[in-house]
Amino acid sequence: MAMHNLVQALVFVAVSFNTLAPTVANVEGDALYALRRSVKDPKNVLKSWDPTLVDPCTWFHVTCDADNRVTRLDLGNAKLKGRLVPELGKLERLQYLELYMNNLEGSIPEEIRGLKSLVSLDLYHNNLTGSIPASLSKLSNLNFLDVSNNDLCGTIPTTGSFSKFSEESFKNNSRLEGPELMGFVRYDTGRCK
Repeated sequence: MAMHNLVQALVFVAVSFNTLAPTVANVEGDALYALRRSVKDPKNVLKSWDPTLVDPCTWFHVTCDADNRVTRLDLGNAKLKGRLVPELGKLERLQYLELYMNNLEGSIPEEIRGLKSLVSLDLYHNNLTGSIPASLSKLSNLNFLDVSNNDLCGTIPTTGSFSKFSEESFKNNSRLEGPELMGFVRYDTGRCK
């Protein structure tokens, strides 16, 4: 009887694991495909991004770990034009988000705060506007940030992970002020025009 229960438990675990992995892959694939839909891709670098595939780890410019979870997105200098999408915040194990030297516009989505594993955020040389979400300072693993050469505005946060970034990370954003100084400059929560 005990052996029968053990076998049932092992079968349940195996079935649960096999059904969980594609679900995660689908969530991540959907998030990446949302980005593909939001941009124009004149160089066809996203051509392999097929939403009918269960696993986005087979797509070009996407790197995954041993669990088939997205850890890196390399789309620097791809000439993409469009907007960043909030769905990117669903890539929970993403460590490197490389989107520099494109024609991305609009704001940095607040949902990026969900990227708890993020080590490097490269958004330089785009046309991004709006303020830097203060919640990004809570990304404790973030060691590298470059949002230079955009059109960001508001105040540069200095708390959390932002305490380690120099002015170089923010240069050539003429409407960006800062850094935020406790009691002297209030953090702009997105009211910049």
